[in-house]
This record gives sequence, structure tokens and C-alpha cells, in this order.
Amino acid sequence: MLINPAARFMLAAALFCLPQMGLAERKPLSAISWLSQSVKTPTPKGSVAKAPLAPPKSVSAPTALNGTQANLPPVANEPKVTTDALPDAVATTVLGGTSLDAVGLLPPMVTGFPHDLWGIGHSAEIAADIAEAGQGDVPALQSLLMTLLLAEAEAPADSEGSGDLLIARVDKLLTMGALDQAQALIDAAGAASSPDLFRRSFDVALLTGNEDHACEVLKAAPGLAPTLTTRVFCLARAGDWNAAALTLRTAQALGNITADEDLLLSRFLDPEQFDGEDMPPAPKPITPLVWRIYDALGEPLPTATLPPAFAHADLSEHAGWKAQIEAAERLSRAGAITPNVLLGLYTDRAPAASGGVWDRADAFQRFDTALSKGDVAAIEQRLPLAYARMRDVEVEVPFATLFAGPLAKLHLTGDAARISYEMGLLSPEYERLAKSPDAATDARSLFLAGLAAGSVKGLLAPDSMARAIAPAFTDPQLPDDIAELIAQKRVGEAMLQAMIRIESGVRGELVKVTEGLSVLRKLGLEDIARRTALQLMLLERRG
Repeated sequence: MLINPAARFMLAAALFCLPQMGLAERKPLSAISWLSQSVKTPTPKGSVAKAPLAPPKSVSAPTALNGTQANLPPVANEPKVTTDALPDAVATTVLGGTSLDAVGLLPPMVTGFPHDLWGIGHSAEIAADIAEAGQGDVPALQSLLMTLLLAEAEAPADSEGSGDLLIARVDKLLTMGALDQAQALIDAAGAASSPDLFRRSFDVALLTGNEDHACEVLKAAPGLAPTLTTRVFCLARAGDWNAAALTLRTAQALGNITADEDLLLSRFLDPEQFDGEDMPPAPKPITPLVWRIYDALGEPLPTATLPPAFAHADLSEHAGWKAQIEAAERLSRAGAITPNVLLGLYTDRAPAASGGVWDRADAFQRFDTALSKGDVAAIEQRLPLAYARMRDVEVEVPFATLFAGPLAKLHLTGDAARISYEMGLLSPEYERLAKSPDAATDARSLFLAGLAAGSVKGLLAPDSMARAIAPAFTDPQLPDDIAELIAQKRVGEAMLQAMIRIESGVRGELVKVTEGLSVLRKLGLEDIARRTALQLMLLERRG
């Protein structure tokens, strides 16, 4: 993803639930089914280990030189012998060190959030809220969620350096398709510091074309044990095809490989052997490692039906222009890439066909050309169609971010004037652009202008959504449960609950919209509250 330096990280489950067990046994359990099994995770002592792929040979008692079983006397006071080389599962925290759960990219002076963002909250409950938030396609809330996930803050009271909350935050970013942000957070913690973090870093590398570097990191990290598929893949990527083939043949001889893995890796290492044969059906779920192997075989799997993170693979210059645009549209909806990426792809070349993505690119280019020339008549003609095409794929906010400012300098009429004004309200400059002298004076426009200014007192609410929004801007009240969270300094959870309520309210019970917006305003998140309200009015994201 391309992010300009000034805004790199200010783009502003489900994932997993942490079981209620002892600290020593608790491990982050991701519900992201598509993560590659790239490295092995050691089994903690005290837990039940899975059966190995190949049964180990039984260990017999020591034998004497003549081959008979030795009958050795026990050694007095002999210490207990361990059955493996894994350390005891003891929770430790480095004195003066930084907990993994406290790692972030945005310090409090940037976010405006308190240092003790999570207060006395429980990691499991915070992770559950993170998993639930961000499902309503409201850009302002996605921006807030992104900032919250990247925020640097003290670890929750029960963290003990576990890293569980860090994994929850990374997984949410991956679910949103925000791979650059996820990787930056992993790098801040140390990608090779744990199998859980490296596993996610490796998948990001696979989807962004940086797999060779990830393989080098894996090779240099003695604490990480690659799985068979990863080992074969990395050896082949490094050009050591003989070692890759030997590794595969050894696994076959020992029975340490499934039939599906055997078929895929054999084809990967020697595709000519399978000339004329159909590719085997893709396994389910499709992981980034499987996707990359199919791609290397010249049989890339379509990403449109895969999770948003896979869309990054189509941003590569090796993908077709159509696939690049569709990927950028998808990631723009999630707030995972900047509007400039979309601008660059829409204007990259002339559409060679019509319909669908080509119509969007053509409408975008015609409008962009008219605006560049300052041709008011052409802008008035082309803006309505361009905006309609952007609305078709729900990228109105990126479009407004790009063009609302230049449009506001022109005196437009008719539909173009209305669209230009609404684009201004969807842009980061909404408060200034709401004061346009060309703004309409009907009840809806006056209410929108009031929201932009933060006051709708005395204004007529024009529809049901406006009636749900208005109380939050006239007399905001905190729900009792969220008031309790704030009293316990669990501000981060209060923010997440506000997002969850607004998003659920949009899908049904509008009173939840009132509650969520009230919480945002009570927390001092005035800009987010106003932008959210404007977007709820203008984007019609009704689930």
C-alpha cells in the first residue's frame, strides 16, 4: 500500500476469543481461518500435545553390551528427568521492559488517547470487542478503529506480557486488509519474537510480494521451526531446488505429509511432470502460502471471493489493470489504502472496453480531465455520473477526499452543486466547506450544516436517521454500562462499544446510534462523532 509519510499511520473476531484458563496455558487463538501454517508453535508444558505426523520409535530400557536388557539400580536422589526440551510455562515480565501488549505506533501525544487506555480491563473482553467492531462500513469509525489498533498504551492489567491483545490487534488489521499497518505493528514488536507474530508477518509478505525477505528472516531465526510446506517453499525460492526436493522426498518416506500437500508441492517443484493434467482443486481454506504456490504455477486463484487481505496481491504490477482497480476499490472501502492509490489506478491508462470497472474508470477520467482544465460546463455534466459510479462501489469518501476542495472553489449549479456540497461534508474539511455560500436552505441541508458545526438545536430532523442522531448533539447521555467502563478508566473499551452500537444501530435499532454517538462526544471525540453522523446521513449504509 502506498501511504504518504505525513499520514502513514493516521489512517484513521472475527479474530479470536481467549479461553478462560490459567495464564500459563492461555495462548492467542485466532479465528482467522486463512492464516498459513508457516511455523510450528511449541506445545506448552501441561497441555495436551497433538499426535506427531510420524509415530516415534518406542524407547526401550538401556541394554548391556551382550544385547540383554540391563537391570540398572536406581540412582539415589536423582532429579526428575524431563520428557522434552521445552521450558516450564511460567509467566515472566522483564523488569523495566515493554510488554508486547503495550506496543504501538502512535503515541498518546498523536492519538490524544490516555496512556492507560485499557485501564483495569480484561484482555479477553477487549479482544472480543475488537473482533466485533468495524463491521458497519462507516469510514469515520473505521478510521477511529485503525487509530485505536495502532495506539501505544499501557497493557491491560491482566496482560503479564502475554501478547494476546497485540495478536488481537494485528488480526483485526489483517481482517480489514490493512497489511502495511499490521506489518508495522509486528515489526515494532519484533517479527521473529514469537511463532504467532512471525506466522502473521510471513502471510503479509506472501500477499505483498516480499516472501524472499520473510524466508531469510525465518532462516536466521533459530527459535522458529518452519513447517514442511514452508521449508520446501523457501528452499525453492532461494534456488536450492535439490534441497527442496530432498526435503519433500524425506517427508514422503516418513509419512509426514498429507496427500494434498504431496500433490501440490510435487507439482510446485516439478511442474513439467504434470503437463496436460488439470490443477488439483484448491484446498479450503485458501491460505496466502497456498495462493502464492498456485500463482507460481501460473494458476493464480481469484481474490474477489477471498478475504480483503488477499486483494493486496492484485495491487502488484504483475496483475492486470482491471484486477488492480477492483482490488483498490475493495481496500479503499475498508480504509486500508489512501485515496491516491485509487486515483493513480483509475487514471493509469485508457479503458479498452465498457461496462463495470471500465465505466467507472472512464467516468472518473472524464471528470478528472474536466476539473484539471477548469471547464465548469464539462464538470457540471460529468460530476453526477462520476459520483454515481463511485457510489456503486462505495468509495464516495475517498472520491470526496480527492476532489471536494477543488470543487468548492467553483460556482456550480444544479445536481453538480448539490453533489459538490455533499462531497465537501464527506471530506476532511467538512466544517469549513459546510459554510459554502451556495449551500441549499432546505431542512435536510440545514441539518447537515448543523452537524458539521456540532449543533442541531432548533433544527428539524428530516428523516429517521436524523432523528436518531439529533439527541446525541443536543443532550448526549452515557448509557450506564459505558459510564461504568469510563469510571474504571477502560476508555478503549468504551470507544469500541460506541462503534459497535452505532454499527448495530444502523442495521436495526436506531437508538443504538444515539447511544454510540453520545459516547463519542462524551469522550471528547467530537470530530469522529460529527464525521460519523454526516456519513450516516449521506452514505446510506443501512445493513
